[in-house]
Formats: sequence, C-alpha cells, structure tokens
Amino acid sequence: MEGNIERIKCLIIGSGPAGYAAAIYAARADLKPVVYTGMQMGGQLTTTTEVDNYPGYPNGTDGTAMMEDFKNQAERFGTDVRFGMATKVDFSEEVGGIHKVTIDESKVVEAETVIISTGATAKYLGLESEQRLIGGGVSACATCDGFFYKGQDVVVIGAGDTAAEEATYLANICRKVTILVRKDYMRASKAMQHRVNKTENIEVMFNTELDEVLGDQTVEGVRIFNNITDERSELDVTGVFVAIGHKPNTEIFKGIIDMDEVGYLQTKGKSTKTNVPGVFAAGDVQDKEYRQAITAAGTGCMAALDSERYLGALQ
Repeated sequence: MEGNIERIKCLIIGSGPAGYAAAIYAARADLKPVVYTGMQMGGQLTTTTEVDNYPGYPNGTDGTAMMEDFKNQAERFGTDVRFGMATKVDFSEEVGGIHKVTIDESKVVEAETVIISTGATAKYLGLESEQRLIGGGVSACATCDGFFYKGQDVVVIGAGDTAAEEATYLANICRKVTILVRKDYMRASKAMQHRVNKTENIEVMFNTELDEVLGDQTVEGVRIFNNITDERSELDVTGVFVAIGHKPNTEIFKGIIDMDEVGYLQTKGKSTKTNVPGVFAAGDVQDKEYRQAITAAGTGCMAALDSERYLGALQ
C-alpha cells in the first residue's frame, strides 16, 4: 500500500450472487479477492422477501438472508468484503497490465484482474405506493415471484417482449392476468403478441396506466385510468408485475468496455471475458436474458475461473 493506493490480485465490483460466487471461487484459488459491495450490499436480491427457487434451500429463504449466507461463505475462504462504490475506472489495455479503480472518489485500488458484477436495476414507474409495496406484492420478476400468486389475479405493466413473456408465464400459474399498455398498441414482437392473444386468461387493456397500488402492507388492488377518457377504475388483484425493462449499472464503463445499445456488457463467446484483458463481467450486468440468482452465481464462478486462468497464463 502506497499512500491511498492499494495493489491486489483480484478486485470484484458488486456483491450480488455473481460477485459473492466469484469471491468464493477466487478465494479458494488463493487470488485473495477484495469485494466492494456497492451501495446496495447483496444486490437486487435483497429486495426480494422470499426466494423459493434456489437449489439448496428446500424451505425457501429470505433474499437478504441468502445474500448474507453467500457473504459469510466468501469470507470463510478469506475474501475481504468492503462497503464502498466504484466511481471511476482506468483499465489497462495491455495483457498483464494493472487496472486502476477509484472507490468512493478517493481511494485507488490497483488490480491485476477485475470482475464486474454490478448488476442491473429494474425500472419502476416511481409511484410512492408502488415503491412502498415492492416485496409486498409489487415485483419486477415473474419467474422469481410468480409462484406466490398461484390461482390469483395479477396485473402486468408494459408493452414489450418482456411484458408479454411475463404475462404468458404468469398465465400458467394465475387465474387471470391483465396487461396494462400505455399506448393503443403493443411493442412486443408479432410472435409474442400472438402468444398473448391466444392465451384465454390474459386480458390486454390499451391506453391504460397505473394510478396507484392499493393496500397498506400488501397489494390489495390497483387503481387505473384510461389516458384518453381519464376514466378511473379499480382492479381487484394481489400482484403487480412491472415489466418496463432493466437498466444495467454500467455508467462508469461507457467507452471502455464493449456494451450493447442498452448498456449490457458484452462478453466473448461462452466466457466472461470482456474486450479488456484481465477484466471480466458476470451476472445481470451482462445477462439480459435470464436474470436469475442461479445464473448470476454460475457466471460469477466462470469469471473467477477465467481470472485464475488469465493470471496463470502470465506466469
């Protein structure tokens, strides 16, 4: 350590399933990883009250408790977990080069390898009642939470492929699914629209927006309005699934790491390698297809193995 600069083998940015899984594997490979958690320690999964679909938890678990288990396991093998946020990066383009990451705009960490696992943030409408009931009936992931609404009525908000996919998935579980579409048409592909239209228990309401989510502790219904007539009405539902997209947390990597038009980091082939040697990406930050805790953890494992092999090849 010189002044406020520290040199390490493996820096992991982000602390969700991908970051902690990467830390477990990197620590066991004696890479002495340092994890900077970001402002939301444990990542997006900590906003989920119940996790029922992760193997190894036969009775389910709480999202925050599960991430604490991941953290404890990573620390057991020697991972240094620190609270802090990466605010600037200066990556070397040379194989074997040293990557500089600024934490909280002050401390500089120099790393031989960097694993980016900063995740993606679900977009919400921003209503007070919606934000208050996240985890109490408001969700941004049907495959994560749909099971809890078996035989119930729910609404899906959105007009693209994600909304159509969420709705058709929920239709197999729920009694009725109502899609609220802000415009007079859906943006989803024709194939997805066809699936929606032929599913009997899905109703699409066009020119319709969410006015408020009703309920104190859990969702008890929604108030909606027609944006043409301004007519307001209520739907008796127990679940609200917001499907208006995700925003990958990649702002500080723009112009440095290759990304798609939305901002998801691009990796090479089946690996976690980015376009910068020694920098790897894992979890939702590079996965816009699955976005599950188990797939994120899997790519975290891959990133640690890729890091180990990268360092091994330099020797």
